[in-house]
Amino acid sequence: MTYVPHTDADRRAMLARIGVESVEDLFGDVPTGYRFPGLDLPEPLSELEVMAELREASEANADLQHNACFLGAGAYHHFVPSVVDHVISRSEFYTAYTPYQPEISQGTLQTIFEYQTMICELTGMEVSNASHYDGATALAEAVIMALSVGRGRRTKVVMAPSVHPEYRATARTYVQGAGVQVVGDDRLENDLQALVEMVDDDTACLVVQYPDFFGRIRDLTGVADAVHARGALLAVACNPIALGLLKPPGAFDADIALGEGQPLGIPLSFGGPYLGFFACKEQYVRRMAGRLVGETVDLDGTRGYVLTLSTREQHIRRQRATSNICTNQGLNVLAAATYLAGMGRCGLSQVAKLCYHRAHYAAEAISVLDGYTVDLSLPFFHEFVVGCPRPVREINEILLDEYGIIGGYDLARDYPELENQMLVCVTEMNSADEIDALVQALEELDS
Repeated sequence: MTYVPHTDADRRAMLARIGVESVEDLFGDVPTGYRFPGLDLPEPLSELEVMAELREASEANADLQHNACFLGAGAYHHFVPSVVDHVISRSEFYTAYTPYQPEISQGTLQTIFEYQTMICELTGMEVSNASHYDGATALAEAVIMALSVGRGRRTKVVMAPSVHPEYRATARTYVQGAGVQVVGDDRLENDLQALVEMVDDDTACLVVQYPDFFGRIRDLTGVADAVHARGALLAVACNPIALGLLKPPGAFDADIALGEGQPLGIPLSFGGPYLGFFACKEQYVRRMAGRLVGETVDLDGTRGYVLTLSTREQHIRRQRATSNICTNQGLNVLAAATYLAGMGRCGLSQVAKLCYHRAHYAAEAISVLDGYTVDLSLPFFHEFVVGCPRPVREINEILLDEYGIIGGYDLARDYPELENQMLVCVTEMNSADEIDALVQALEELDS
């Protein structure tokens, strides 16, 4: 029960107990101009008036229901079938948290089991967890796993410069102060063979992205053999939609496959919450962060689902936990599982093909514009780099203000050497008319 003081004497006694003279002293760290009642607040409004004001303010947003979008760089605008929202809105899923008691959590456990199964089929790996905060933390956990497999004797991580910049930054945050050396991404010119040659007897893992941050598709054949020859692991960050068309990481003998699950039925939502999927070879399962749901039978032989592995600090001794910063993004796992089940193998392949062909249609159309360049010699999935005749920031401002088009990502924000370079993304949501409108707008910008 909370005690509420009723008299001035009670209040003075409580203040004296905590060593202050007045209630105002409790707010000493808040600048005077921002303390109540010094705030210049508007007059109160009714709920009706508040809703009208919020609705008016929301109209200032550039939303994807009214604007064509060619911005990707790790978060993508895909079609979300209505069945996804229908399933995740059910109260038994919407309010569920951690399935500590399997006898009353069979629905949640089965959902996670099905999700893990589909992630394994998608990536070609043997086991999957469920799951991490996002793709960046999934990559950081892959690095932690590789360091754990190396048992502290391997303290070097080779990271491709074409891995998502935010993923690389997150991995560095995880290992700072641990005596781990991250190399390979300091120069953009490093090619795949040069990265493989950096792997030595001190290396825990090589991390590459497939397709990479620039949308390019690199053939990873033979990379795992070279990495394994030095006793290191190969971790591949991948786009799950691209795996509906491309050879999966497991086919290249990758040890870890990970990525951002947002394209699998999760809306952009102003940046989250998202979902980090993570899969690996079975031999490393006990070093995998998160949890693993398995299928079993009860005493009567009836099929059931349980947590077969949970190496989180909430469940085991902290010093034995594989990670103290991991979670189960349960609702987003459900969304991804529903999306994959609803789309099926043929549906996912169709989405991937639409992305691929529409992106190439756009790239070819932009490449012939005066002042713009696109390197069509390199295979790419649904993102490609466009060289622009002026700063990308200026182009994007004009595209949005005058044409209602959300342009591509300004690569100079993360790669200063790529000034005036734009990363353009095209998905199945971009119609031929939208692509033609973008091409026309770019042409008119410098005509």
